[in-house]
Amino acid sequence: MTERSEGTVVGDGAGDEGASSIGDTLAKARRDAGLTVGQVADRTRIRETVINAIERDDYTLCGGNFYARGHIRSIARATGIDPEPLIGRYDDAHGGSPQAIPARQAFEPETPVRFRERRAPNWSAAMIVALVLVALYGIVRVATGHDEHHAAQRAAAPATAKPAPRNHTVSPSPAPRKDVTVRVKAKRASWLNVRDAKGKELFSGMIRAGQSEEWKSKKRIRLLIGNGGGVRVTVNGKDVGAPGETGQVIRLSYGPRDPLKAGHSPSPQVPRKG
Repeated sequence: MTERSEGTVVGDGAGDEGASSIGDTLAKARRDAGLTVGQVADRTRIRETVINAIERDDYTLCGGNFYARGHIRSIARATGIDPEPLIGRYDDAHGGSPQAIPARQAFEPETPVRFRERRAPNWSAAMIVALVLVALYGIVRVATGHDEHHAAQRAAAPATAKPAPRNHTVSPSPAPRKDVTVRVKAKRASWLNVRDAKGKELFSGMIRAGQSEEWKSKKRIRLLIGNGGGVRVTVNGKDVGAPGETGQVIRLSYGPRDPLKAGHSPSPQVPRKG
């Protein structure tokens, strides 16, 4: 195995003489598929400069082994070849693959996110206070003789027809929200994985700077964000801002009633280094 430059490895990591490197294999597969670098970039949402560097076996622009593996897998699939042998070569050359994280651990926070719930007003106490006030008012009127005075005035006054009562319509209360809508807008490039309440994958890949994506699902949407400071999140129409710091891996989970107010976001859980 021969080193070209820092972060650049030539060879497949198995010691085969004359074997093509990862970059050469991806470049040949792209040319065999009749694709340009720009076309691969459109399919994978990976910048052309990063693809060119990977085809030269230079992974310094990937931002770490976690992203490099994801880029190799996306480019291989876009050009129609099996990515797993290439991932195996990369792991052999860069210290092995990361320890697998169970799906439940990746998308469920270790500490449950708690939201404050509004308490219903105590109508029983309010009714008791109102009845006490009405009783006191009646006692005062009787004690001062106002009731007799007004009774005499009503007897002397001619009877007048009472106006017909107006029909009052009560507007129905809005139905509770059943869906949850999440929108992510990238300020800087970030890897993103989105799943619904049943674990179905809604999105997985890179989201580039200036790009916006939106998802709608029943009950709950879970997000795994590779760059918490590089994106802004909007939940059910309310902007909750950037969920973390630049380079921080964030797990989030939202339901139909989230967030309670604008600017509120769950505490991030950080499964750093993959």
